[in-house]
Amino acid sequence: MRINRILLATPLVVVALIIQVSILARLQLPGAVPDLLMLVVVGLALVYGHVGGSLIGFGAGLLADLAPPADHAIGRYALVLCVIGYVAGLTKPDNGQHRSATLPLVVVIGAAIGSTLMYAGVGSLVGDTAARHVGLVGLLLSATLYDLLLAPFTVPLVMALARRTEHDPLATDAAGGGGMAGRQPAYGWLATGTGLKASRNAMKAIRTGRVPKPARGGRAKGVKGIKGVKRL
Repeated sequence: MRINRILLATPLVVVALIIQVSILARLQLPGAVPDLLMLVVVGLALVYGHVGGSLIGFGAGLLADLAPPADHAIGRYALVLCVIGYVAGLTKPDNGQHRSATLPLVVVIGAAIGSTLMYAGVGSLVGDTAARHVGLVGLLLSATLYDLLLAPFTVPLVMALARRTEHDPLATDAAGGGGMAGRQPAYGWLATGTGLKASRNAMKAIRTGRVPKPARGGRAKGVKGIKGVKRL
């Protein structure tokens, strides 16, 4: 992963984890805890792609597994955020920019539901039955609601910061080719006009019986040979 991505992702992940542990986890909200760290991973994955998203998700999840007061197995949240970052990165378009906010919103909803299900599923494999006591349906609804409320204030800001520090060749080529794309219709119109003019001259010459003869020796008409140059 590039240095500029690491320099941006590291402070964003650390700040999100501090806010989530010190503020959001102490709000005592019913159901799940708002997952600010997951929203940061999703925002970076939407710009960096599936490879960068999976690496950032794994690092962020591992940091959350080690940060107190974590009471679950190490690597559990790292696996969840690694998968979430990979899947969210797959939705990155070829030009590097989303045309509307619909797709990122759908990704946030899918990430909220998927992360809750995967976290509960991995927990059941290692003997953690906390999701059964709280209720899986309540966790899904509360997690989706809290993440949707936080997403408009988090994901666009993270994506804007990522685009500022990202020098994507595809995005640069698309931006640089915008002017040429806008000029293509004019060039096509000129080329079409030239072709019509040439075809009209050819039809006129055929009707009058004056068909232009090709120049001898492949030399253009009106161009004399250069003296002192030996012919091959």
